[in-house]
Amino acid sequence: MAGRFLSVFKPLSRITPEISKPERKVGFNEKLFWTGLALALYLIMTEVPLYGIPINPEQGDPFLYLRVIFASHRGSLMELGIGPIVTAGLILQLLAGSGMIGCDMSNPDDRMLFTTASKIFSFILIGVQASAYIIGGVYGSLDPRASVLVFAQLMIAGFVLMMLDEMIQKGWGIGSGISLFILAGVAQQIAWESLAPTPTWLQADGNSRGIFVALFQMIPLIMNRSYILGDVSKGQWTWWNVFVRPEDPTLPAMLGFITTVVVFLVVIYTEGVRVELPISYAGYRGYRGRYPIKLLYVSNLPVIFASALFANVYFISQLVWSNYNRNPPNANPWLNLIGMYEIRSQEQGPVPIGGLVYYVISPRSISDLLADPIRALVYTGILVSFSIVFSLTWLEVGGLGPSTVAKQLVDAGMQIPGFRRSGKPIEQVLKRYIPTVTILGGAIVGLIASVADFFGVFGTGMGVLLSVGILYQYYQLLVQERVAEMYPALRRFFGG
Repeated sequence: MAGRFLSVFKPLSRITPEISKPERKVGFNEKLFWTGLALALYLIMTEVPLYGIPINPEQGDPFLYLRVIFASHRGSLMELGIGPIVTAGLILQLLAGSGMIGCDMSNPDDRMLFTTASKIFSFILIGVQASAYIIGGVYGSLDPRASVLVFAQLMIAGFVLMMLDEMIQKGWGIGSGISLFILAGVAQQIAWESLAPTPTWLQADGNSRGIFVALFQMIPLIMNRSYILGDVSKGQWTWWNVFVRPEDPTLPAMLGFITTVVVFLVVIYTEGVRVELPISYAGYRGYRGRYPIKLLYVSNLPVIFASALFANVYFISQLVWSNYNRNPPNANPWLNLIGMYEIRSQEQGPVPIGGLVYYVISPRSISDLLADPIRALVYTGILVSFSIVFSLTWLEVGGLGPSTVAKQLVDAGMQIPGFRRSGKPIEQVLKRYIPTVTILGGAIVGLIASVADFFGVFGTGMGVLLSVGILYQYYQLLVQERVAEMYPALRRFFGG
C-alpha cells in the first residue's frame, strides 16, 4: 500500500512521460545499438553550445569541480548534466531509507509511484538549478528574452537526458544511463589530459595541455643535463618540472598519470576481494556453491551520493557568495560559515578560501596539499565518514541488508550447510559479515577517492573510482547478455 507521500503522485503518474518496457525480447546487438545511440546523443549535447549566452574563453569555470561527477559541460546543453537527476534520487532514497516516507520496493505500485516521484523531483530540480544559473549571473547579465531562451534549452536538455537514462534502464539498453554518462565524461577528460595537442590560455610556457604531447615537446630540455640539474631558485629547469609541471599546478602532470594507473589497479584488485559463504540447494542433495560478499558490497554508490552532496554545497555556496557576500568580499560572518571566496584573477574566477565549502573541495595537487595539510585531513575525514553513512543507509534502501538477503536465499531454496533452512539462522550468519564489509568498503572507497586527488589524478579521484566500478559492472552485464544470447535457457538464471 503506497504511503501518504507517494499517493500524491498517483494522479500525476498517468500524465508523466514514460518509456515503456520492451514487450519482446531485445537482442544483444539491439541493446548495444540503443546504448550507443544514447551515448552519441549525450556526447553531441555536450558539444552543442547554449544559444543566447556570451562565452569568454578567458573566464574561469565557476563549477569546474562539479563537471566530472555530474557529467556536465560548460556552456553547452549539458550545462547541468546529471546533477538534478542524481540529487533528486539522493533526496528520495534518503527519505525512504530513513522511513520518513512509506515505500515498499517489493510492491510494484509503490515502485512505480517512487519512479514517478523521482522524475517529477528531477524535473523540478532542473528548473531550480537552471533558474539559479541565470539569476546567479553564471552567464553574465542576460536580458529577459535571452533568460527565457536559455531556461527553455536547459529544461529540454534535462528532460531528454532523463528519457535516455530511463530508456536504457527499462531494458532497451545495457546498464544505467547515469553510469554511462559519468563513464563517458571521465574517459573524455582522461583522454584530453593525456593527449590534448593545444596549449590553454593559462599556459605561459606554450606547451600542450596533454601530458604526453607536452612531454614530447620537453624532450630537448630533458636531454640537456644542465637543465635537468638546474637551480630552481634561478628559474632553471629540473627533473621536477617533468614530473609535476610546477609552472602551473592545475595542469596534468606525469605524477597524475602514474597515480591514475595505480588507482585503476588498486580499485580493480579491491573489486575482486570478497568473502564466500558456502551454500547448498535444498532441492538437490550434493549441489553446493558459494555466496560471495564483496568488500565493496554497496559498490561505488556511497561516493556518488557523497560527491553529489559536496557538489551541491559548492554550487549553493558560490551562488550565495556571488549574490550576497561578494561586495565587500566575505563581510557577512554567517554566510562565511557556508563559504568564503577570493578572486585571484579574472581568468580563475572565485576560489574557495574558507567556510564549509573549503573543506568539501579536495586539494588538487601536491603543492595544495603541502600548503594546507589540515584541509586535506579534514576533507578526507568528511568524505570517509559520509561514505560510511551512505553505505549503511543503502543497505536497507537498496535491499542489501542481512534480513533481505536471507529471505532471498530461502525463497530461492538455498541454505547454509549446518544450519536450519530458515531465515533467522541465515540472517545471523550474514550479520557477521555484511555490516562489517559495508563499513570497510565505504571507508576504502572514500579514502581512495580523497587521496587520489592529492596527487592530481586524471579525471579526479571520484571520477576514476566511479569509472572503474562502472566498467566492471558493464563487463559483468556484457558477459551475462552474451551468455544469455548464446544459451537462452540461462536467461531466467540471470533474471532476464
